[in-house]
Amino acid sequence: MVLRIFIADDEPPARERLRELLADLEAEIPNQVVGEAANGLEALERLPESGADIILLDVRMPGMDGVELARNLARQPKAPAVVFVTSFEAHALVAFELNALDYLLKPVRATRLADALRRAVAAGPTPESALDAAAGRAREFLPVVERNRIVLVRAADVLYFKAEQKYVVLRTAEREHLIEEPLIALEREFAENFVRIHRNCLIARHAVRGFERSGEGEEEPRWSVVLAGITDRLPVSRRQWPAVRAVLAETGSGAE
Repeated sequence: MVLRIFIADDEPPARERLRELLADLEAEIPNQVVGEAANGLEALERLPESGADIILLDVRMPGMDGVELARNLARQPKAPAVVFVTSFEAHALVAFELNALDYLLKPVRATRLADALRRAVAAGPTPESALDAAAGRAREFLPVVERNRIVLVRAADVLYFKAEQKYVVLRTAEREHLIEEPLIALEREFAENFVRIHRNCLIARHAVRGFERSGEGEEEPRWSVVLAGITDRLPVSRRQWPAVRAVLAETGSGAE
């Protein structure tokens, strides 16, 4: 078995050092470097086509750092095993909370890298249960594909998620994006900050500005949510209204 390895580090000398170590270890542990990236966003774009079994991942990188990248990888099918490579020992606890296979301190020694690669061979593919555990903390950024490239949307900027056929619409104050993540998974991940108002829609608690009532003369009125910064009015199902009304109480928003 030849281990396919991806290297993500913002420092070219650090990437070169890892390539040299991997070349020195090739006779002992067959391996191939199948891709490189200088930050988390580049890694997200290049990893899928690389077919990597393992990623050697720096923690501190510009834009999306290694920890945030690991959280995103944990939600992808056939995710590579993660080995953090960093100068900061303080990040070790976070690394193992994210189910990292190993944690190497710079300057990396050949013996420690060899141990990590052997562990990757022994472990085999990352089980789904481990990925679920690694995905325990909500992401700060959500990657979306635009014009054949990946851009990052801050989770704090999302006003609602709405399921439409096989996609989910992610709405910010500026525009809509399409993502291919199940609404139920998004609900679990962002339960602290979002509430379900309908079987196909989650709204950001902080964005609620009020509620509009309709259906005059009906036995039960119908309600729609008013969100900050957009004109969209999102219907609330009768089943979800008690939970949404609790949000109204928490935010101090009133019905219109």
